[in-house]
Amino acid sequence: MTTALKGKVAIVTGAGRGLGRAMAEALAEAGARVCVAARTGRELDTFVEEQAALGREARACATDITDADAVNHLVDSTVDTFGRLDVLVNNSGIVATTPLLQQEPEEWDRVIATNLRGVYLATRAAGRYMVPAKSGKIVNIASNFAFKGVAGHAAYSASKAGVIAFTRTMGVEWARYGIGVNALAPGYFATPLNAELRADPETTERVIKAIPARRMGEPAEIKPWLLMLAGEASDFMTGETIVIDGGQSSR
Repeated sequence: MTTALKGKVAIVTGAGRGLGRAMAEALAEAGARVCVAARTGRELDTFVEEQAALGREARACATDITDADAVNHLVDSTVDTFGRLDVLVNNSGIVATTPLLQQEPEEWDRVIATNLRGVYLATRAAGRYMVPAKSGKIVNIASNFAFKGVAGHAAYSASKAGVIAFTRTMGVEWARYGIGVNALAPGYFATPLNAELRADPETTERVIKAIPARRMGEPAEIKPWLLMLAGEASDFMTGETIVIDGGQSSR
């Protein structure tokens, strides 16, 4: 087990399950004290209990990532508890698979609010501590859907493309403060987010055929990339997006 992040403090949003949970585990395994955030508190409490059993410090903060006051509380309370903030992982996200003419404005707004506004709110809140400290790592979770057209995913793809543009901009804006802002753009990983898709063998087969690696990723496979962007290996890297999708975007 690496201790590359020993003494560091991290926040992971959307950490209740799937990739968010895997990334929170990676940070804790690397020695960081981790605050996990999501809408559902029980999954977060389970994570904290599991880490405590391993002798690691973690805390849970049920948070609506679209609410500015709630996000400010998440960041402020983390700093109050642990004394600092070094890493922010903006992972909260939802998917809508609705053709545009059937998509109501409320659904569009909900996707954009969670996937893009949430990144803005959390980054702004974290920046109030990172900028004065002239140190920090922000890792935004985008998607390979930002680079390709996928029918029925207009809101999701637009939100994730916005995350990449936001990452580039903040990478430039905060580079002078020693803050790295980068993104990971996963493809299909076997997580609860796509459990319904994977429950349909025909759909699963069609998706896997479109992936050159001929499989979906496993959540644990995102861990080393997250640790690279959260650690000193990426100190001279900012504004970049790494695609992890088994070659799907390269076709």
